[in-house]
Amino acid sequence: MGKEADAVKILVIEDSESVASMIGMFFSKEGIDGTFIMDGDAGYREAMTGEYDCLIIDWMLPGMDGVTICRKVREAGQDLPIIMLTAKTAEEDQVTGLETGADDYVTKPFSPAALLARIRAVTRRYGKQTQPEEDGLIRTRHFLINEKTREVRLDGEPLAGLTPKEFDLLAHFARHPKQVFSREQLIESVWGYGFYGDDRTVDVHVKRLRSKTESSRRQFFHTVWGVGYRFEETDG
Repeated sequence: MGKEADAVKILVIEDSESVASMIGMFFSKEGIDGTFIMDGDAGYREAMTGEYDCLIIDWMLPGMDGVTICRKVREAGQDLPIIMLTAKTAEEDQVTGLETGADDYVTKPFSPAALLARIRAVTRRYGKQTQPEEDGLIRTRHFLINEKTREVRLDGEPLAGLTPKEFDLLAHFARHPKQVFSREQLIESVWGYGFYGDDRTVDVHVKRLRSKTESSRRQFFHTVWGVGYRFEETDG
């Protein structure tokens, strides 16, 4: 990892010894300072100390459940990344976790590398990275986005024809993979507070991005009904 990564402190609230052990071994290998608690009530008290850069919380816990911990931490004004671990695969359950304040979720079973990728994504949003990245570059499985030159490569090939706002929207999604955004949140982040248009402009821009990037074999921009959109690179 790097010197900056060594400073990252992560609290993991997880009652499965095998899952906690797996994460702990990977954290040790990557130079991440991890604290592990197996009870929801004790985990909540530790989370409220404000000593951590990121929380990883299992949904189902003895004592206080993960969703309640997440909600109470947010109600207390704690501003730090939160990732939910869950065996629940139904979209409505995942949305529930996000709506209570989680930044992302990881569905069990998962690989440590996949969890680390999520940690990097959410900590980047809060201004703390677990690994130095090339300045101005956003890398995903299919995209390479250069925010300085405003160039995009899709599967290694230049992607031309994006409008400025389409580029900004794509970059925003790519910085926050799998995070669900409402139309209002996207307008605030991409268009800014001074925008007075209809929030349906988000739908138009997502539709254009789909037409310019997706095919019958791959999808990037997913509609979360009743909420908004999320970016996830899926191959069909």
